[in-house]
Amino acid sequence: MPKLTVEGVGEFEVPKGKRLVLALTDEAGVDQLHACGGNSRCTTCRVEFISGEPDRMTAAEKQTLQARDLTDARLSCQIMCDHDMSVRATSRLEGSGRADAGHVPTEEMQPQPVEWVEK
Repeated sequence: MPKLTVEGVGEFEVPKGKRLVLALTDEAGVDQLHACGGNSRCTTCRVEFISGEPDRMTAAEKQTLQARDLTDARLSCQIMCDHDMSVRATSRLEGSGRADAGHVPTEEMQPQPVEWVEK
């Protein structure tokens, strides 16, 4: 099982292939935002990598990050936990002013990754 380290929270074993956004909420208990339900539209599920950042990303994630001019962030809804990684959860419900974290993302990545690109 891959190990997920969340800065200031702890280390957690995560089922291989689980979406990072779900691992943050389920295993780590982080109040991670995911306003669009994990569909690579809103960027509220942003994280910063400390180590273990994947070299590839979905074309949807790349387009969303470029549209918002985000260069130091990744979308946790578009990353699968298939290796050890360490992240900083930067987009959380606490202090956001939102009523809730958003629609619960599905177990399968959405949109379905048609193309993987270099980050």
